[in-house]
Amino acid sequence: MAPQPGILYVTMAPRISEAQFHDWYNNEHGPGRLRLPQVFKNGFRYKAIDGESPTWMAIYDVTDMNYLKEDVYTSLRKDPKQSQRERDTMSQITVVRRFYDQLGEDRKEGFEELEKVEYEGSKEAEVVMLAVLFKLKNSTPEEAEELGKWYKEEHIELLSKVKGWRRTRRFVTSAVEPASDPKDTEYLALHEYDADNGLDDSPEMKAATSTAWRSELYETIIASKARRTYSLYYTFGAAPRDLASLTDPSAKRFVSAYHGTETTPSASAPELTSVVTTPDGVPLRYTLSGSTNPSAPTLLLINSILVSPSIWTAFISHFTRSRAGSHFRILRYAPRGRTSLPSASAAPVTVDTLASDALALLDALRIRAAHVVGVSLGGATALCLALRHPRRVASLVACDTNAAAPVGNPAAWDARVALAEAGGAVDAAGGRVVGPELAAATAERWFAGPKEGRVFEGVRDDVAANSLEGFKAVVKALYAYDFGPEMAGAKVRGLFVVGAGDGVLPASMKEMAKSYGGGADCVEIEGAGHLPMVEQPERFSEIIEAFLGSGKAE
Repeated sequence: MAPQPGILYVTMAPRISEAQFHDWYNNEHGPGRLRLPQVFKNGFRYKAIDGESPTWMAIYDVTDMNYLKEDVYTSLRKDPKQSQRERDTMSQITVVRRFYDQLGEDRKEGFEELEKVEYEGSKEAEVVMLAVLFKLKNSTPEEAEELGKWYKEEHIELLSKVKGWRRTRRFVTSAVEPASDPKDTEYLALHEYDADNGLDDSPEMKAATSTAWRSELYETIIASKARRTYSLYYTFGAAPRDLASLTDPSAKRFVSAYHGTETTPSASAPELTSVVTTPDGVPLRYTLSGSTNPSAPTLLLINSILVSPSIWTAFISHFTRSRAGSHFRILRYAPRGRTSLPSASAAPVTVDTLASDALALLDALRIRAAHVVGVSLGGATALCLALRHPRRVASLVACDTNAAAPVGNPAAWDARVALAEAGGAVDAAGGRVVGPELAAATAERWFAGPKEGRVFEGVRDDVAANSLEGFKAVVKALYAYDFGPEMAGAKVRGLFVVGAGDGVLPASMKEMAKSYGGGADCVEIEGAGHLPMVEQPERFSEIIEAFLGSGKAE
């Protein structure tokens, strides 16, 4: 049976605080549906601008309406997928949910799908939606045919002349949830316009709504009509990202084991942790913090192999207290290989794979372009992003890395894998981990300063806890890559940073900087080795602040 596209159309009147409503909808309910890409193509929230109730409306484009009667969708409203918070919240919202099958679509030339991440926050995303709902007197096939004929032969053509018209789509009550009485069958038209439009009193709009044919339809077949006007309020991705709602006093901490989401409400420093799953099934656990402004620039931090995102903690503390840093959202995540990998991700891991993971994260969080800082293998990943996906990178900071894999990398890393294998270490759940032997050797090699104390021991223990299988899979990305031929053509503003005590890297990174896009600065950090953001977080923050603020490092 051919798929039947359509929409899930929902209106809502909450009886809770607006902040609680937004937190639940933006950080749990909507992303949970967008994590079913086989079912939902997109998700949009609209706010009424016509002064009528209910105020809120949401639309989800559905690939096949039959899915809405299957467990893949209906299980979202059951344990364990439905949280207690969702049940409690839904009991405090008047919800009207409707299923509609799509009948047709007309769009202007050059129309773009707003779910594309490049339209997030852009002027193109300032959409006004006119929703018109009809019921017919008898709802016979002949009446339905006459209504459709009017749209196709007259009404759409006239509407397309109205200033700002983008698209008109037509729907009917879905066959998967039909009306008990045929006369209750609904016909819905969704007309999308630019924010600057001719909907009110323009000659073109008057012409479209005052024809003899239209008047005849209202007299002969149309029993009732409802008309609502909305503006686009929020576009969903598959990842929670709303920090603003977490600053309200009514916001409460939320933890969902199933969705992997945890929120930390705070008037001044809210934080949100959740999971994005790559196309090949690898979960990437991320944390979003910093500015609560959804339009704020995002700083994406990509860490080295064998460590967790905790390496950025001290740097973030300094950076977000600074005048420049306070304006940024901070996004960090545990890259592929921190934990064991699912069997679906059996393909060899390359630097391009890791760059694709970062893009999946940006897409799910609907970030058009991020300022990217990466260290070691994370630095190579950041460099790959900037060179091969320049539209997604606002600026680049590559730390303690190489533009090409050194010749000795395979042998050196094979020896480290063997050391970890020989140790036989396991975690509390019995999973194989890197263990103390390689961890001690790695931390010793990476640190320029004292090989003791809380900071050193934190990195050492972080390395020890890394999944052995994840490490073995991802370390192969370091065996062979070469961005040398692409460096001169770089289009993204770049900076190179290196710990002065990181072996031969200070010299090689200065050469990298010279070859990058006609030349870029390279800054050495005294008293630091392979992880300057760990050993010298304040100095590292000063350099990043200066670069992001002025384009130069200090």
